[in-house]
Amino acid sequence: MPGILNQTWMNPDSTIFKYVLSACAATVAETGTFPLDLTKTRLQIQGEIGVKNSQNSAPYRGMMRTAAGVVEEEGILKLWQGVTPAVYRHIVYTGCRMGAYEYIRDNVLGKNEDGTFPVWKAVCGGLAAGAIGQFIASPTDLVKVQMQMEGRRRLEGKPQRVKGTFHAFTQIVKQGGVRGLWKGWVPNVQRAALVNMGDLATYDTTKQIILRNTVLTDNWLTHTLASGCSGLVAAILGTPADVIKTRIMNQPTDANGRGLIYKSSLDCLRKTVGQEGFGALYKGFFPIWARMAPWSLVFWLSYEEIRKLSGVRSF
Repeated sequence: MPGILNQTWMNPDSTIFKYVLSACAATVAETGTFPLDLTKTRLQIQGEIGVKNSQNSAPYRGMMRTAAGVVEEEGILKLWQGVTPAVYRHIVYTGCRMGAYEYIRDNVLGKNEDGTFPVWKAVCGGLAAGAIGQFIASPTDLVKVQMQMEGRRRLEGKPQRVKGTFHAFTQIVKQGGVRGLWKGWVPNVQRAALVNMGDLATYDTTKQIILRNTVLTDNWLTHTLASGCSGLVAAILGTPADVIKTRIMNQPTDANGRGLIYKSSLDCLRKTVGQEGFGALYKGFFPIWARMAPWSLVFWLSYEEIRKLSGVRSF
C-alpha cells in the first residue's frame, strides 16, 4: 500500500501530483498579493446598510486611501490580516479547481482531434471547476472575510469578533453549527464559477490562439500574455458576485445563524443596487483587477514552470 501511494504521489500525470503543484503556485501568488484583497474587501463594505449609518463609521474613499488608512490606523502588518485562512483556502480551492478543469477538459468534454479545445467547452469547464473548488473551500473564505474586517470593526467601536483562524472556525460552528461554515456559499460559488470561466477559459483559449497564430512558443512570454487577458476578464465577470459574497459573509446573524441584513444573494443584489446604484456592484473593481492581474501572472508563470521542472506537460 505505501509503495502504491508513493507511486501515485510521484506520478507526474496523477491528479494528486498536479494538485500539489497548483497549491504551491497558489501559495506564492496569494501571499504576495494579499494586501490588495484586504483593500478590496474593505471597499466593498463601504456604504452598506447598517454600516453607513453608524456614528463611529468613517469609511474611506478609493483604493489608495483605504490601503493608506489601514496602515496609518492599524499598522502595516494588518494588510496581511486574514492571510492564513486565505492561503488555506487557495491550497484547497486552487488545487480543486485546477484539477477539476484539467480532468473535465481531458476526460469529460475532450479536445478536438487536432488538439484544440473549443471556447464553449472551456467556458463550461471553467464554470464547473470554479463551482466545485469554491464549494469545498467556502468555509476558509468565510473565515478570511471575517478576519479581514476585524480592524475596521475595532475602529467603529464594535467588539472583537474573532481572535485568529482557529477561533474564527470555532465561533462560526458555535453560532451556526457546521452548516454555518457554508454561510454565503451560494454567492461564493456563483462568483467562483464566473471568475474561473474568465480565468481558466480565457487563459487556456488565449494561450492556444497565440501558439497557433504567432511565432511565439510555449514559454514565459506566452504565459504572461495569456495570464494578462485572463486576469482582466475574470475581474470584470467576478466583481459583482464578489461584492455580494463579501456583504453576505460579513453581515451579523441571529441565534439561528440567519443574516440580519440580507435574506439571500438576490436580496443583497436588490438592496445594494436599490440604495447605492448599479455602480456599487463594482466597488473594489480596481483593487480586484490590480490584484488579479499580478496574481494571475505570478500563479500561471509559477505553475507552468513548476510543471515543467516536475516533468509534467504544459497546462
